Amino acid sequence: MSTADLIVLGAQVYTADAATPWASAFAVANGRLLAVGSDTDALAHLGRDTVVRRMDGVFVMPGLVDVHNHHAIAGKTDLYELSFSATASIEQVLDAVRVYAETLPADGWVLGGSWGSGLMEALATDSARARLDEASGGRPVMLSDDSHHNRWVNSRALELAGITTDSDPGVGGVIMLDPTSGAASGVLLEAAGMPVEAALARTHVLSAEQHRRCSQRGIEILASYGVTAFQDAAASLPILQSLKSLDDSGELNAWVVSSLTVNDQIFGYDPVGEELVARGEEFRSRHHRPDFIKIFLDGVPPARTGAFLEPFLPDDEHGAHFCGTTTMPPEELLGWLRSTAKRGLSAKIHCTGDASARLVLDTVEQLRAEGFTDTRYQIAHGQFVAESDLARFAELGVAADISPFIWFPGVIPDAIATVLPPERASQMQPNRSLIDTGALVAGGSDWPVSESPNAWEGIQGLVTRADPHGVFPGTLWAEQAITLEEAIAAFTINAATAMGLGAETGSLVVGKSADFLVLDRNPFESPIDTLIDAHPLETWFAGRPVFTRSER
Repeated sequence: MSTADLIVLGAQVYTADAATPWASAFAVANGRLLAVGSDTDALAHLGRDTVVRRMDGVFVMPGLVDVHNHHAIAGKTDLYELSFSATASIEQVLDAVRVYAETLPADGWVLGGSWGSGLMEALATDSARARLDEASGGRPVMLSDDSHHNRWVNSRALELAGITTDSDPGVGGVIMLDPTSGAASGVLLEAAGMPVEAALARTHVLSAEQHRRCSQRGIEILASYGVTAFQDAAASLPILQSLKSLDDSGELNAWVVSSLTVNDQIFGYDPVGEELVARGEEFRSRHHRPDFIKIFLDGVPPARTGAFLEPFLPDDEHGAHFCGTTTMPPEELLGWLRSTAKRGLSAKIHCTGDASARLVLDTVEQLRAEGFTDTRYQIAHGQFVAESDLARFAELGVAADISPFIWFPGVIPDAIATVLPPERASQMQPNRSLIDTGALVAGGSDWPVSESPNAWEGIQGLVTRADPHGVFPGTLWAEQAITLEEAIAAFTINAATAMGLGAETGSLVVGKSADFLVLDRNPFESPIDTLIDAHPLETWFAGRPVFTRSER
């Protein structure tokens, strides 16, 4: 009988294992679970040097799993950039820029976000750009919106990037013009912001150690929210290098699955595509798995860059029949998914419109028929899915990566409601229907698109379809609410399974990694509208503590 390093007794242990969902104790050795069950089961592994924790009924559960975030970008924002809420007004954004700019040298860049996409039209004017110029004291400014797909920049940034009214906005990009003067306003959608990223890169490059610190800081923040495994939804070469470096030195405190970026209209990564994908295996390590590619198949609905089966509301620029477009034709998507499947790589595909989701399902159907039965596919976001396509997720083994937190009223749903007819805009995130048809539904934060990686915000919103913060009234398609058990599964075992980590983590089962958190409450015995305030007292990864709340 193996001897445990740690035994946890007398807890309310929610295992997230459907076969045996509850236990009172578990034993850990060498970072793995030796026993999960009764106190007697755990104590069978007691040795002279075993540490025994008596929990007095405290709630313990598996570490949370986030199927979709951008941990290094969030870490960079926390360490090196300006941050403000997506609910901030223009005046509040300008005030934040003014205060932050005063801390920078005369030619320093003001970087950060995230402004609410509902402000887009108000920001796309010469007068708004002039106010941004004044607030920054003439320094170049680049601020991301709440989707992180679009940017608001000032005159100096436009100048450094060489962007004018006549500039090429790139595939899928839009340079929004002042409605009166016709000049470039400073609001750049999708690929139109890439020249600004290039201008920034010429003068503002992070060192390898800074990139490493960004990843490390992102993971530290995730641990403070109880996250012990996650999928980086669009990895760059510096991110891959940082994760490998952290793991090699024993400092990677989470399971990480990376998605190798194929096409990039928003980050300014270099390299992307085949050059990056070909190097993925260089960065595989014990806890880091570069197992996915990432394709952006469309943009975001508020900017009319999502791809839909039916038109957006009419506007002067697009007319009455514009449905948006995908970033690549069907044959190119098939080529990417087929060539990477041959190399054993799975794929996460960004789809916000129902047309892009259908194209992915059609493509996967063809690949399954060709014999690629083991490759994992995720439709990321899945805000809109045609009713006739819902059952195809389960039939084709496509996971629904339901992120960001837009299954309840908020800034992004409000912005979408301005570009789609009400009967379509209100039917967003069909999570109940996906589960009922057998789909694997996995929870993600899309942090820092969301302001924090707090899974309990998402869990509460999945159950209530109401804003957990209490800022936005009402519910969003309440018929699509799911149960608390289902919502927790989305952020534990389902997300781990979708990432290919189901055998390693996501539930407390003998043989799996000892990834668990001690929560400040039992969510099953707490009012549902208080779950957003739940927080871990301790987070453990591979049998060792990686976060302890200071007041404990």
